[in-house]
Amino acid sequence: MNGQEYNAPASVNRAQRLAFLIGGVALILAIVGAVTSPAKFYESYLFGYLLVLGLTLGSLGLLMLQHVTSGIWGIVIRRPLEAATRTIWLVLLMFVPIVLGMKIFYGEWLDPAQVKAHPLSDLQARYLTQSGFLVRAVVYFAIWIILVLLFNAWSKAQDSNPNDLGVRKRFRMTGPPGIILYVLSMTFAAIDWVMSISPHWASTIYGFIFVGGQLISAMALMIITVVALAKSEPHSGFIRERHLHDLGKLLFAFNMLWAYFAFSQLLIIWSGNQPEEISYYRSRLNGEWGVVAVIVLVFSFGLPFLILLSRDVKRNPRLIAAVAAWMLLFRLVDLYWMTRPEFSASAWPNWRDIVVPVALIGLWVGVFATNLKQRPVLPLGDPKLSEVLAHHEHRRS
Repeated sequence: MNGQEYNAPASVNRAQRLAFLIGGVALILAIVGAVTSPAKFYESYLFGYLLVLGLTLGSLGLLMLQHVTSGIWGIVIRRPLEAATRTIWLVLLMFVPIVLGMKIFYGEWLDPAQVKAHPLSDLQARYLTQSGFLVRAVVYFAIWIILVLLFNAWSKAQDSNPNDLGVRKRFRMTGPPGIILYVLSMTFAAIDWVMSISPHWASTIYGFIFVGGQLISAMALMIITVVALAKSEPHSGFIRERHLHDLGKLLFAFNMLWAYFAFSQLLIIWSGNQPEEISYYRSRLNGEWGVVAVIVLVFSFGLPFLILLSRDVKRNPRLIAAVAAWMLLFRLVDLYWMTRPEFSASAWPNWRDIVVPVALIGLWVGVFATNLKQRPVLPLGDPKLSEVLAHHEHRRS
């Protein structure tokens, strides 16, 4: 197999240019928003950043899961997953505004006056410090970057030497602990970066909700990417209904997993009825935010759940791509619902809530497309690829 035959199609170049154009224009508007109202800018920045973070880390989680299971489903999305994980450097750069906005995000434990008015427990006081926050952030990114570098380097080495059994063994041996590290680090990152905005409530399942949401985001992105690539060679030659069906089933499963975590948290907090815990839902299930909660329930879970039950939908490229795009959009709405009530009683978005996420997503997609062009769009060294290509050649003959 000649790697030149499996380069990214011209459509990736067009997507790259369009993404950078939209992201660049939105970035200029976002900078204007940051100058005119820094507080509102940071509020808009947070939930947009969490989405692009989820696209990167969710792709890392799926990549490791594919190596653990050795599923055929992962062959068609392996290179897009790797390209998505290599956006980690952009995500790291995008974390800088989170650090710069710490006093706005985390004033309840950074501002001595607020701490005096609403004292923290001894454990919270020791854990929630500016230096601790920054050190832990370095640890999180170090874990993610190391995993990204390892899995991408081994994949490139496998292309050069497909018969190297050592590479396959490293994939299988590193995948399980890598997944554990991803889940643990993302759990503590969710506590540090989001839950600590309101430090007087706690949830032991909070991080798992983020992990579930990230897997939805990444799988939705992969479905959209595969359907787009299938319009050109080489993907048009072997992408079959069964591949889309497998990816659709995984998207359905991750949506169920996310809903299970979210409902479990609500059930536990509701039944416990502790004043410091119910404050989270009291501000999100009443008034305008209650309407947003219903929207998230219906359009982020209920409607996709019913649609993805259909086998025909999962096997139809246009329909499954539309459902994936819909779910990706409502991941952003869910993150808005999870973060914004900490800053405002009004659920109505302002113009920064549109341009700031668009800027982040546009730049992220542009870098993702750039990464996708750097290597063949198929893992040429993976032994299971020959099975897929052989099936294609059989159909052609």
